[in-house]
Amino acid sequence: MKTKIFTFILMIVATVINAQDIKEIIKQADEKFRGNSSQGEMTMIIERPSWSRTVSMKNWTLGNGYSLIYITAPAKEKGQVFLKREKEMWNWVPNIERMIKIPPSMMMQSWMGSDFTNDDLVRESSLVKDYTHKLVGEETIENLVCYKAELIPFDDAPVVWGKVLMWVSKEELHWLKAEFYDEDGYLVNTEILSDIKKMDDRVMPTRMEMIPADEEGHKTIMIFNDIKFNTKIKESFFSQQNMKRIR
Repeated sequence: MKTKIFTFILMIVATVINAQDIKEIIKQADEKFRGNSSQGEMTMIIERPSWSRTVSMKNWTLGNGYSLIYITAPAKEKGQVFLKREKEMWNWVPNIERMIKIPPSMMMQSWMGSDFTNDDLVRESSLVKDYTHKLVGEETIENLVCYKAELIPFDDAPVVWGKVLMWVSKEELHWLKAEFYDEDGYLVNTEILSDIKKMDDRVMPTRMEMIPADEEGHKTIMIFNDIKFNTKIKESFFSQQNMKRIR
């Protein structure tokens, strides 16, 4: 009897340690894209069955609460700016000289006609804080052995996904794939990360593909051309006034 109880206790302890370990793994994989602050240039390619469109942009971030994106091309959208300050998100449209506040109800709407949402753009929800974490297996992606983790949101978490599956490489902790499911368990989007390169002070995936499950031939690719991490940038940089003068 004592042996069974002891074994049961060991199983509980192992489960707790496992949950903490996989949470830390996901945190480290996610933080490769962040740093305390960052400044970079990115290219987004929207692919559809009969056409494609390329959008270029500059991006600044400070922690998890502040983000500013300036569109540099194409000419039609050049000058548009997107700002996130804590829980609020704004869009400056210079052609009509209008500042538009993006409400929480629109966070899951498409960003600039792509397969990324406003929430993907600013990561309003947190893969670390808003979900429970469970290691469900190991799989190999691009010759890299990966942890496969299941993320289930807390009941009060500000998320729309019913479940997220993540694949993180065991050696370098690269986030290589994620599947996003709705509350009914249906696959909505698959995110694939690749083209691992040295980017400033770290090695990380520099190509991200978002592929919707129910729209054949649709895909959006985000390429990180250049990123500098832990740059000197103040909170005051992320203001509505600066949205109108940033270049």
